[in-house]
Amino acid sequence: MAHGDNSKEKVVYVGDSRVRRGSGFITPPDYTAYPGKSEAFIPNFLLKEWMVGVVVLVGILVLTISEPAPLGFPANASATVIPIPDWYFLFLYQYLKLPYASGDYIVLGTLGVTGVAFGSLLLAPFLDTGRERRFYRRPIASSLMFLSLAAIVYLTNTAWTEYKHEMAETGQIPEDVQREEKAAENRAKGLPTSSAVKAKEIAIVDKDDPAMALFKQATCISCHATDLKGAAGPSLRGVGDTHDKEAILKIIKEGQGQMPSMLDAATGAGLSDKDIEDLAGWLAKQKSQQ
Repeated sequence: MAHGDNSKEKVVYVGDSRVRRGSGFITPPDYTAYPGKSEAFIPNFLLKEWMVGVVVLVGILVLTISEPAPLGFPANASATVIPIPDWYFLFLYQYLKLPYASGDYIVLGTLGVTGVAFGSLLLAPFLDTGRERRFYRRPIASSLMFLSLAAIVYLTNTAWTEYKHEMAETGQIPEDVQREEKAAENRAKGLPTSSAVKAKEIAIVDKDDPAMALFKQATCISCHATDLKGAAGPSLRGVGDTHDKEAILKIIKEGQGQMPSMLDAATGAGLSDKDIEDLAGWLAKQKSQQ
């Protein structure tokens, strides 16, 4: 193969029959021969990224298991509060309170400055085309990064400090702190620390009644399940609290809502009129308290 512009250099074509065919596999050059220059994306670079991701994920899982999110007392919708966003939006919250980003300059603050900032991020790969990866050899990009981080930290701290001063001046205690204090007091007294109420499961009344077999024979289990807890249809446990025998009979014969009449299906399954009445009477006995 020719190199440069030397026209007298001998050209050897790869497809030339006079070039002997090499035997064996040609080992590609090892990336360790170029330290600090490059590395194989698969698996070297990608494996490192995956390992870092796994470590972070395991750390998050450990934190969620060791410190589960508590379910405290419900929030008071009528409480007087000073609105404040989540901590990761505090810098934007404080930025929008600045004179040149609010009031008459709201358009400049919301569209102008933020548009330049996000536009710079989008154009960064095209503007910063240097090959140097060490941050101290990229003064412009590094300076902008540290300046942005310092601005975010400053605005976040200022927003939180002003919020605490405003709370102290008005004599307010954050509602979440009040709920935490109330939960701590109940914990010390051995009382429930949450307003969550565990629903009491309603038992099946007269489970050995022959009507239970009629319930299965009439194919009611296809919608209401064998345990009466419901599947495609609603649960029938406690149905007697809201429906008596006559109301249940009417629903079986005429249907209700999206449920069609089940009289033909019941008679087709071999149930007599007396069986249907017994089934309705047994369902009417399904009450939450006996």
